[in-house]
Amino acid sequence: MLKNALSQFLGARRSRIGEDADGRVKLPLPPALSASLGCDAVGVPARYGFRLMSHLPRAGCVFADADQWWWIVPSGSDLDLDWPEQASYATGAYVPAGRPRLIHAPDSRTPYTPPIPLFLMVCQVTGVAPSWAPAGRPRAVPAP
Repeated sequence: MLKNALSQFLGARRSRIGEDADGRVKLPLPPALSASLGCDAVGVPARYGFRLMSHLPRAGCVFADADQWWWIVPSGSDLDLDWPEQASYATGAYVPAGRPRLIHAPDSRTPYTPPIPLFLMVCQVTGVAPSWAPAGRPRAVPAP
């Protein structure tokens, strides 16, 4: 799996991804995959990419460029999760322009990496204790 990802990363042709006004690009999913839950992306520095990929029980679509690796997760995967500072969360899978390419496509018909295992692994490799509610957000809905 890692050998295949590396060969695709190093040898694949660069795809032309349209850039928006904010200098961000939308990660293009393969057309055969169903993204019925919407798409967000979680990015980590490239130095963590292979380690995360090798320890995740299942990886969905993974994009990479020289600086970041991006995992496709269902929309709203940031709800009640305090992603580590080293990670980037991109709503709608709009990521900073850098020519990311698809380096891993899943065997299943869904493009998603399960967000909880990804969150826990990102916390582990970055040396951050997992936090389930971001600072400043109420942990419970106040009673009327």
